[in-house]
Amino acid sequence: MNERLRQGLVAAEGPLSGEVIKDVECVAGGCIHQAWCLQLKGGRQLFAKTGGADALPMLKVEVEGLKALKAWVDPGVLEVPEPLAFDQVCGEAVLLLPWLDFRAGNQASLGRGLALLHRASAAENPGRFGWPVDGFIGAGSQPGGWREEWGDAFVTLRLRPQLREAARWGLDLVDVEPILSALIPWLDRHQPSPSLVHGDLWSGNANVLSDGRGVLLDPATWWADREVDLAMTQLFGGFSQDFYIGYENVWPLPADASKRVEVYNLYHLINHANLFGGSYRSQSQAILNRLASWLLT
Repeated sequence: MNERLRQGLVAAEGPLSGEVIKDVECVAGGCIHQAWCLQLKGGRQLFAKTGGADALPMLKVEVEGLKALKAWVDPGVLEVPEPLAFDQVCGEAVLLLPWLDFRAGNQASLGRGLALLHRASAAENPGRFGWPVDGFIGAGSQPGGWREEWGDAFVTLRLRPQLREAARWGLDLVDVEPILSALIPWLDRHQPSPSLVHGDLWSGNANVLSDGRGVLLDPATWWADREVDLAMTQLFGGFSQDFYIGYENVWPLPADASKRVEVYNLYHLINHANLFGGSYRSQSQAILNRLASWLLT
């Protein structure tokens, strides 16, 4: 962290006005932005995420997502950090969060807490799927908007925008459109209730605290089928059997949930293909080919 920003944080108009920063350490946790541990006088620690001024919209969406999730979690089981400050300081975007102590431990509380979040929000859901504002999925865009039916929501708000981006690297949208048209009624037959989901639940965005509770970070929140979160936990690994047992003990998944895992993870694979290229492109195309073989025959 540069000295100008460090001084700006504690200036009279800064988010830490009146505090003294004794030490700043660069830490892991900033795949897109920079991440810091701020040691304040008196022993208090904060987590700071910083980026250029162009990072303000992305951090704003993160703040909104964290607040939304926090409203539905059971804090005795699952933690979602409360945003302490979000501002532009000395030309840089800054988000301050409480410092959390992680440990490698049993993930049962993480799974149980996620299920409680999904179930509690589903009980008072808005009756439709989507999110009120445009957001981000990693560094990719995630459109806002609302749809009454789940198949329409997932295809129109999630798959189609990513597939349009994929046309830049050669994906044939003419071949894809019949798949999407068939996918909408197939998903509609599932008829899930909207739940508030994390939306980007890979292992880097979830952890276990030193007190044994689970914690969720860096969301891409929206109202969706809860299965999208569980599907993504299987995409890159990092979640133990204890996590899934903890979830199932609270709110078991439908018996046919495994049929939808690949469909839901297609969204994330195409997003990765658009951002990073490489094997994500061939993985995405392979899933589309499999979908065509059983949806269009």
